Amino acid sequence: MSIREKLEQLERRRAESETGGGAERLRKHHEKGKLSARERLDVLLDEETFVELDRFVTGRTSPSEDDGASIFGDGVVTGYGRIDGRIVYVFSQDFTVFGGSLSKAHAEKICKIMDLAVRNGAPVIGLNDSGGARIQEGVVSLGGYAEIFLRNTLASGVVPQISAILGPCAGGAVYSPAITDFIYMVRGTSYMFVTGPNVVKTVTHEDVTMEQLGGADTHGSTSGVSHFTFDSELACIAAIRDLFRFIPSNNLADLPRGTGRDPRDRRDEALLDIVPDNPNKPYDMRDVINRVVDDGEFYEVHRDYAGNILCGFVHLGGFSVGVVANQPSVLAGVLDISASLKGARFIRFCDAFNIPLVTFEDVPGFLPGIGQEHGGIIKHGAKLLYAYCEATVPKLTVITRKAYGGAYDVMSSKHIRGDYNVAWPGAEIAVMGPKGAVEILFKREIADSKDPAAAMESKVEEYREKFAHPYIAAGRGYLDDIIDPRETRPRLIDALETLKGKRDRNPAKKHGNIPL
Repeated sequence: MSIREKLEQLERRRAESETGGGAERLRKHHEKGKLSARERLDVLLDEETFVELDRFVTGRTSPSEDDGASIFGDGVVTGYGRIDGRIVYVFSQDFTVFGGSLSKAHAEKICKIMDLAVRNGAPVIGLNDSGGARIQEGVVSLGGYAEIFLRNTLASGVVPQISAILGPCAGGAVYSPAITDFIYMVRGTSYMFVTGPNVVKTVTHEDVTMEQLGGADTHGSTSGVSHFTFDSELACIAAIRDLFRFIPSNNLADLPRGTGRDPRDRRDEALLDIVPDNPNKPYDMRDVINRVVDDGEFYEVHRDYAGNILCGFVHLGGFSVGVVANQPSVLAGVLDISASLKGARFIRFCDAFNIPLVTFEDVPGFLPGIGQEHGGIIKHGAKLLYAYCEATVPKLTVITRKAYGGAYDVMSSKHIRGDYNVAWPGAEIAVMGPKGAVEILFKREIADSKDPAAAMESKVEEYREKFAHPYIAAGRGYLDDIIDPRETRPRLIDALETLKGKRDRNPAKKHGNIPL
């Protein structure tokens, strides 16, 4: 056979490898509003940058008419490409090949690109669309999953790992995404569950739909398993590309810079009026964030989960920054179990990849109640505290209004290595709110007065004037300054500039024991 004939054979095999499970299965796939495995990569990566690896790998089981074992690629497309010019390693599962099920060969392909990603310091993006382990291979396919889980764990904190759930993922198929840093889902087509509705009904006798059990909105707002929810695959994949404007390629790489178009010394008059004079009146902390950061752009993480705390990425004076903020418009910004978990997870990601943290604080404390105590608010709240204490990145805190009790300590206070801590003039920093404090301190005096309501009001005002202000904390050095709200942006940018060479480290140890 001549070289030309061999090249023709190669082209035929290349074309065969790109057909997946065949035209009919692809047609049905498209009818569900889903892109093919290769179409997804075309959307994700810069044009004509994808380099495929292991195109001709086939399954190792005895091929039959339906098992897909002899199909090139064995149900997953793997390789590398670029996003905004930066190298990323990718895998995209092909549901048209035996439901995207994972075989030993399939797993080996994924493991190869994960190993290459860690070795070369590049992110891993998995486009997941799999029904789970390939039953025909039995324990061999389970072993393949374990090999992936191990690599997910070892790569954690070394390179960013991003998962998009773009189909029904069940069983072992959900645990690899669960270890990765961020999970993206699509309404109507994305599902994650350990066991499907039929098994649930058999075991627990509960009738539940796929959407209720493990749909995008369920995991985006109720369980918190997913970080982002979108209406289409195109929007989902575009958002993944957008994430890379804020995060580095690995834990030793420089952070990407913003455009820097927004003036660094910009003052915003509207910040004077955002926080209400009434300390019990809510406001939207997003309004503060959007007016302080570059171009009002906030890439929010877990937007639909634990709304009493906000987390996300911004640029501030061109610096990539992670923002954590109490949200007074939801549960008064109180910290509960879900908020603590959400904040702790985000903080630890930022610290792992050297992303500075800016905290906007307005917190009345931890949420009381039997449900929270029995649910473990003590250990879960401690996770947020642990994450802040452990973090060695630059930590900047702005107290906009309330900072009460233990929550004051937890939210990146000076006492837990906060680098730059400031407050607005109307901030209230105390062990508890004025009313609660007065009820304890002057209980008998108020009860014995001729007008208890008037006595209460008088004592609350007295307490507020003596204790519920930022000057006591500033006098102790617990605050570096009390600032004009309009100057928040330039003051934070200046602090980031001075802290960019920060060097801090924790005591030498194998690892800490976070209260899981």
